[in-house]
Amino acid sequence: MKQTDSKKLFKQALNVIPGGVNSPVRACRSVGIDPIFIDHAFGCFVYDVDGNRYIDYVGSWGPMILGHRHSQVIKAVSTVLERGTSFGAPTDLEIELAEMVIAAIPSIEMIRMVNSGTEATMSAIRLARGFTGRDRIIKFDGCYHGHADTLLVQAGSGVATLGIPGSPGVPESFVAHTLSLPYNDIETIQKVMDEQGEKIACIIVEPVAGNMGLVAPVDGFLNTLRELTEKTGSLLIFDEVMTGFRVAYGGAQSLYDISPDISTLGKIIGGGLPVGAYGGRQDVMGHIAPQGPVYQAGTLSGNPVAMAAGIATLEEIHQPGFYDSLDEKSERLTAGLRSSAEQIGIEITVDRVGSMAGLFFTGSEVKNFEDAKKSDLEMFSAYYRGMLQRGIYLAPSQFEALFVSSAHNNEYIDQTIRAAAEVFAEIKG
Repeated sequence: MKQTDSKKLFKQALNVIPGGVNSPVRACRSVGIDPIFIDHAFGCFVYDVDGNRYIDYVGSWGPMILGHRHSQVIKAVSTVLERGTSFGAPTDLEIELAEMVIAAIPSIEMIRMVNSGTEATMSAIRLARGFTGRDRIIKFDGCYHGHADTLLVQAGSGVATLGIPGSPGVPESFVAHTLSLPYNDIETIQKVMDEQGEKIACIIVEPVAGNMGLVAPVDGFLNTLRELTEKTGSLLIFDEVMTGFRVAYGGAQSLYDISPDISTLGKIIGGGLPVGAYGGRQDVMGHIAPQGPVYQAGTLSGNPVAMAAGIATLEEIHQPGFYDSLDEKSERLTAGLRSSAEQIGIEITVDRVGSMAGLFFTGSEVKNFEDAKKSDLEMFSAYYRGMLQRGIYLAPSQFEALFVSSAHNNEYIDQTIRAAAEVFAEIKG
């Protein structure tokens, strides 16, 4: 498997782009290689500039639930391009997508489109502070909510991959009102809310954590957050940028039957194009300008091309049986990985929620960020490189989830399982 042109491009990129990449985790430093450069993609495959084909479990970090270049999404984008690429003005497509999201997620009564997940979470927190008149917020260790200043405290995803607790350039005063607590720790959140609940504007959480690897909520954790915020007058924000329409059509909140006050979305509602959104109760959303005093704006928000791609994607995934089929494929993959490792004598922990999954090189249960960090990172690096050599494209970090799409079939899933078995055997020696 040659990667000559990828190496040339990375060397060229280093001269003009910091670290040679436009998002840190893409640099692949934690897995000991240079990044591969993608030329094109189709279905469940990505192809690099050297002509190598890979079965893709990154899916552009989640949004490609239909696989790459799905015919209906391409058709929708091609059609809207006849109208233009951007207007910076209202279009009918914004309304159509907003109505689809509201119909799918009952807790969302009004929604504001933005351009990224970071923008969505940043705006949702500003809204929560403006609505409650409070400053303090609570997040959880290992949950990544974008790179806004107030949220780069014990964040997961690329921050965890680089092994840093936060970031230079963020004044201490910016994070002074941010409390970061252990994920899934019911006792600690109860204690903190008993002591400070009246000062807390919001609790923001990934209902299924996907940025420290895949970590599911323990029984009672999300319910406790809902009860505590209702008791204290704080708002509950579900960051469903990753899980929204991914783990279920109504998001993680439909799986766990919890209604947050605000939800943030992205990924799938843009059909692979850059999109974010935040929405919630009508009385809360009514505080956003120009209806209310909390200011938030975006010149390209509601971009017609992205709206069209999102509408087409939601139409496809709302078909009967879509999620049942996706769930079966995802279970086939995770069960196969678990069985292969067990047969070879490699200790792993594999968890799954819907079509999101995570694999940790540890024999212990992973319930929070501290547990995740106990995973053998050197073993993961060897696993990543071995899988890549066998044509399997994974996220280059222990602290990222993998994603199954409807374009994956049993043949490619079984091929992935066989490749993993070979790599496990190599690691075992």
